[in-house]
Amino acid sequence: MPRIAALTPDQAPAGSHAALEAVQKTFGFIPNSIKTLAHAPAALNAYLALNQALGKSSLSTAEREVVALATSEVNECNYCVTAHSFFGKKAGLSESDVGRARSGELNALAALVRQIAQSRGQLTDAQIAAAHEAGLTDRKIVEVVAHVTLLTLSNYLNNIADPDVDFPPSAR
Repeated sequence: MPRIAALTPDQAPAGSHAALEAVQKTFGFIPNSIKTLAHAPAALNAYLALNQALGKSSLSTAEREVVALATSEVNECNYCVTAHSFFGKKAGLSESDVGRARSGELNALAALVRQIAQSRGQLTDAQIAAAHEAGLTDRKIVEVVAHVTLLTLSNYLNNIADPDVDFPPSAR
């Protein structure tokens, strides 16, 4: 049972209404994680604005899902692992890719994300050099950090609120 209620649009503060309507138009429904964020219009709008801005990063949709999966696995967020397993498959990741992204074994990007999340950003010179050697540019590394930050916000809130998962279950 959720520890913080997922608000319906009618229950949400006025400052959350436009954002909830936009999410409804985009997804055809409003995920419970977003309904939970709706308690705080500033947090909801900041989350959605950063998400929208990062959608224009150099990371492909599949790469963004790899970041989401690896971060959510480290942060033990069942809600986000489930949601991003679903979105990852829609972005072209296989079931095996999803599992390997979660474990950081899919590619250099997944490995870097796990290192960032596990170390809270305290990477060694060797880890950064390895990312560069694997072809990750400084731009990608900076964008990955921004995506990890966005996912960590969502992961932490979902871990605290424990919303009902409203995505198809992932294989664990």
